[in-house]
Amino acid sequence: MARAPKVPPAELPPEERYKKAKEICYDLLAVRARTQEELRQALRRKGFDEETSETLLGKLDRAGLVNDAEFAELWVKSRHETQGLSRTALMAELRRKGVDDEVAAQAAGEVDRESEEQMARELVRKRLGSLGNVDEQTALRRLLGFLARKGYPQGLAYTVIKEELREYGAESTLLDDAFID
Repeated sequence: MARAPKVPPAELPPEERYKKAKEICYDLLAVRARTQEELRQALRRKGFDEETSETLLGKLDRAGLVNDAEFAELWVKSRHETQGLSRTALMAELRRKGVDDEVAAQAAGEVDRESEEQMARELVRKRLGSLGNVDEQTALRRLLGFLARKGYPQGLAYTVIKEELREYGAESTLLDDAFID
């Protein structure tokens, strides 16, 4: 059976255009929660006009199907637990997804310093086993880089790594003299 040729959204009658935009949004939302901006960008990429997009996004918002604050809370919880991202990295991700700075800050604020430090420790412990027989300076540099890519501040990262390396069995003046807190 031959497939019908794709018709650009601008050439569809308004009711058809709206229906097609709604299908696209529902398909995206079926996979995972999305921000309004993510849906807006998807519709823009597919060629939908701003009026159709904004009308639909308004209805989805009023229906409770798109809520940036709820999205941000779920995103922070999930990404902190599964990826070990810090508050800083989480805020950056939320901004890229179009979440308002204030909403992003409130959601990322749910990750307190203790939780962030505990996650950094878990990440370092997991990574220590895979470092092999590298010298302490190399291990320190690699672990600092690893935590930096996850968004952890240098002071916290260094403190956690220093303590975990000592516990792991590394003893050297390198740990005391390498960086100033």
